[in-house]
Amino acid sequence: MIPGIGAFTRDILWCFSQVKGTMETGTTEADIISTVEFNHTGELLATGDKGGRVVIFQREQESKNQVHRRGEYNVYSTFQSHEPEFDYLKSLEIEEKINKIRWLPQQNAAYFLLSTNDKTVKLWKVSERDKRPEGYNLKDEEGRLRDPATITTLRVPVLRPMDLMVEATPRRVFANAHTYHINSISVNSDYETYMSADDLRINLWNFEITNQSFNIVDIKPANMEELTEVITAAEFHPHHCNTFVYSSSKGTIRLCDMRASALCDRHTKFFEEPEDPSNRSFFSEIISSISDVKFSHSGRYIMTRDYLTVKVWDLNMENRPIETYQVHDYLRSKLCSLYENDCIFDKFECVWNGSDSVIMTGSYNNFFRMFDRNTKRDVTLEASRENSKPRAILKPRKVCVGGKRRKDEISVDSLDFSKKILHTAWHPSENIIAVAATNNLYIFQDKVN
Repeated sequence: MIPGIGAFTRDILWCFSQVKGTMETGTTEADIISTVEFNHTGELLATGDKGGRVVIFQREQESKNQVHRRGEYNVYSTFQSHEPEFDYLKSLEIEEKINKIRWLPQQNAAYFLLSTNDKTVKLWKVSERDKRPEGYNLKDEEGRLRDPATITTLRVPVLRPMDLMVEATPRRVFANAHTYHINSISVNSDYETYMSADDLRINLWNFEITNQSFNIVDIKPANMEELTEVITAAEFHPHHCNTFVYSSSKGTIRLCDMRASALCDRHTKFFEEPEDPSNRSFFSEIISSISDVKFSHSGRYIMTRDYLTVKVWDLNMENRPIETYQVHDYLRSKLCSLYENDCIFDKFECVWNGSDSVIMTGSYNNFFRMFDRNTKRDVTLEASRENSKPRAILKPRKVCVGGKRRKDEISVDSLDFSKKILHTAWHPSENIIAVAATNNLYIFQDKVN
């Protein structure tokens, strides 16, 4: 296996097929996972789905009897984050689908996370309760109010142990600030503000203020017929609270500094790779659209994902990326059919490992790709129920483009484009990854140790 990536074994499989009513794949539309995110310690993993639900998994502590086995992730809390709504003024249905989840660093015993659908961002508090007060003066054991005339002595309430209960409560609701669909939320490193981005605008919020936000980017033209690009993703710098980046459908990235101007309509840096005229085609603009942008943990690099490639940019070099990785270049000859079935518009995400040495992104046929930046080696792995027996080592997969196909290869013509890995997450400090494959969540871990 690739050094730095390690041999990943299947750790746990969680299937979301809980709601009756099926599609062709045997699951409902609402069960499809739409976002995956580890918290800052990696002890919790949150997923959101198209039904507006958030499921949080918690890592179990290592067993004293089996120290060599690291803790597995089990369901910790499930709650309904968003409900379907209807905008009567615009005659528009607002889906309950969770677009993004972002964790806040833990400050006390409770956990906080942001979740958003197309229009509304919510701040949730997830807390535990294992004690309950007993011995009220004005209430009996059933909770009913007592007659004051019958109270002759003063009782001191005491806390009694109870079964552990995990509660999720909405603490803030940030609404009515976006005309278009929210595609990104990002928590600032000052932990007092966050931003939400839609197709044409980016808003800055304070966690304590829900009724107003500050518009920091607005690319909406005076005449919408002149619109040439939209915002596809945005993220704050991990260490500098004044800096953020956003990507566009034209394949460009803009770095902005909020110290320069209140409205960041003028970027500080502009990252774009010149297109080779010989490769120009009808699909060039579509496949160059950036679907995800991520700062490295160090803050030195930016990673972007377009339809066919993952690129790594140095903040000090704007004219071209320092690294380009081909995710599924064998699909270049299939762009016409991918355009006809709308797959060419799929938005794949990309993630760094904890040390920024390996990057991961998804593909079709439930394949996901890993690229080791040091050795320049890469591997294709598959997340599927058929080949994921407990603690089995994942075998690398290969796609055959043409000619004679080997036994362990799969033909590009037999790829299943309905099975796609759009959402992935990497544990912040260990070789543990989470991969969302339609309605299934796979968690793989390095077999070392």
